Amino acid sequence: MTAKLIRNAYEAGLTMTAVLLSWGAALALEGAAGLHTDVLVLAVALTLTLATSHRTADTRRRLTSLVLLPVTAAASIFVGRLLASDYAAGAAVYTAGMALAIWIRRYGPVATKVGTLIALPLVALLVVPGPALPARAQSGLVTWGWSALIGVLACCSVWLVQGLADRYGPWRASPAPDPPPRRSRLHPRPSTRMALQMAAGIATAFALGHLLFDDHWPWVVLTAYVAASGNRGRTDVLRKGIERLAGACVGTLLATGVAAAGFTGHTAVALMFTILAIALWLRPLSYGYWAAGVTCALSLLLGYFGQNALHLLPTRLEGIAVGAILSVASAWWLLPVPKRRKAGVGVTQAGGMPPGRRGGPVDDGGRLIRVQTEPPQGA
Repeated sequence: MTAKLIRNAYEAGLTMTAVLLSWGAALALEGAAGLHTDVLVLAVALTLTLATSHRTADTRRRLTSLVLLPVTAAASIFVGRLLASDYAAGAAVYTAGMALAIWIRRYGPVATKVGTLIALPLVALLVVPGPALPARAQSGLVTWGWSALIGVLACCSVWLVQGLADRYGPWRASPAPDPPPRRSRLHPRPSTRMALQMAAGIATAFALGHLLFDDHWPWVVLTAYVAASGNRGRTDVLRKGIERLAGACVGTLLATGVAAAGFTGHTAVALMFTILAIALWLRPLSYGYWAAGVTCALSLLLGYFGQNALHLLPTRLEGIAVGAILSVASAWWLLPVPKRRKAGVGVTQAGGMPPGRRGGPVDDGGRLIRVQTEPPQGA
């Protein structure tokens, strides 16, 4: 356990180094171009999510990300604008984008990586989305061109830090060996089932989130995505929903103490990064630690943007609970991905994934796909 904690601390340190590098570059850009503070939020969110998904990436995959992530980051700004002007249309486009990111996994590993790059900026959009900010903060939100540049900064920061770490650090990341693919006999295919479940959960989260929580709908949608992401079966979605809710409850208590202490300005920013670093360190042990840290950090961030974060914490918990329930419901009753027993092999999930693995290839109708089984770090 001690060795694992040390390695986790090392990996968390690398991620936070990339985050701080990207944040520093975005801060300089903000001052030079007179941009709004949300460019910093976008830089941190993209770098956090990218650092984990690209820890074992080769040069070709990093170059692909350098091209595609700025494009998808710019497109996510369009989706945010659409949500602000026409909520129903924006919700439909967002839901279709998330479902597409999962459905295209059937076309192989390259398509799976493209799907991940589609999802990353959309998840970042939910962290502090423009439509959920106070009216005075929306006028200066980042444009699509600047957001594309922030995507480039995030890619370069992650590539630089991880490349130096692999060359000079004590540990070099190496991808786990792939188990042999097994053909799925499910119809519809696992990727189709997971895409439909994600679409149903997110679409319902948009509808109920706006109806029950007004401008605080992102909490419902984000939880619906996190709980259903990398669906490995009914119990997996239920576990992640419970972990996120429990972590948010702990984060609420932490946020209450932070708010009572009255941290503001540079102290609050330093505290946010410290909380994120600790949450990253403990995340491999349980997603609940990450949920607690993000809840606390976001309360500080929302306070920075002018919202009464302490007053909104009970509402956040209610939104998280609703989102978790929606994800569990869609995973259990809409084309569930069952466990499959095979003689001599044991139990496999999602059409051929050996138990105990956090990711692996699945032969989805004759094509090899890799199932993403953990939500992005920014979630």
